[in-house]
Amino acid sequence: MELNEDRKKIIKRIEEYERKEMWDIDVEDDPPAPQLLPNKVDYLNKKLSNKIGTWIANKVAIKYFDNEIKQGKLIIDNIIGIENYDKVANMGVVITCNHFNVYDNYVVFKALQKRLGKKHLYKVIREGNYTNFPGIFGYMFKHCNTLPLSSNYDTMKLFMKATKTLLNRNEKILIYPEQAMWWNYKKPRPLKTGAFKIAVQASAPILPCFITMQDSDNQAPDGSMYQRYTLHILPAIFPDTTKPAKVQADELSKQNYDVWKQVYEQTYKTKLTYLK
Repeated sequence: MELNEDRKKIIKRIEEYERKEMWDIDVEDDPPAPQLLPNKVDYLNKKLSNKIGTWIANKVAIKYFDNEIKQGKLIIDNIIGIENYDKVANMGVVITCNHFNVYDNYVVFKALQKRLGKKHLYKVIREGNYTNFPGIFGYMFKHCNTLPLSSNYDTMKLFMKATKTLLNRNEKILIYPEQAMWWNYKKPRPLKTGAFKIAVQASAPILPCFITMQDSDNQAPDGSMYQRYTLHILPAIFPDTTKPAKVQADELSKQNYDVWKQVYEQTYKTKLTYLK
């Protein structure tokens, strides 16, 4: 079975955006989403109703994704470099990862699950996933220790304050610094600086993670092959606090991209180039 038309359209769009260097633009046909206002989010889960919702949502999510693993839809082949996480496990950490599938955050969670103890893996998500996503994924996007971005300035002030508080509490925050999800895209993309600004404001290290993939023998309903994932956890990168905040963030971003590039080239045995 060949790829269905929707998937073919996404692949063509990815190729177009790569040529135009539109690295942070979504390729999916997501509908317009309401703006997330300050009174519509509880970043630190202070309300009892949200604490209960988080407990339920995490149970549902683990059951759902573990069932995907059992069915061969989510395949984690290997986790390389877990010792790099252990070295910063007692600190607040910004974890970065390439974003190419709804499964990728669970790959990171699964690798760290037994090491988190009483801490959590917080996930930064796009505004529309929080305000306008239906069904079981919509429920998980709202409650699974998520930190939604917002196009509202006042909400983003709350977001930045909350991320600093969480990192000071030694929590772990997963961020996709490429910003947009590009389906099954193997290359690292140029990174936005937001994740690194969050780390700098809390003097927290970056833990770069990069997921590589290869076709499995299991075919998905859209005609693609489910992927076999290897999670590479790389050595932590620390901000140079002697420099201005912008310089620190820019340097962290460059170092993160460079180590992702190294993993890509070593794994796929090819030089990283982009379509022109």
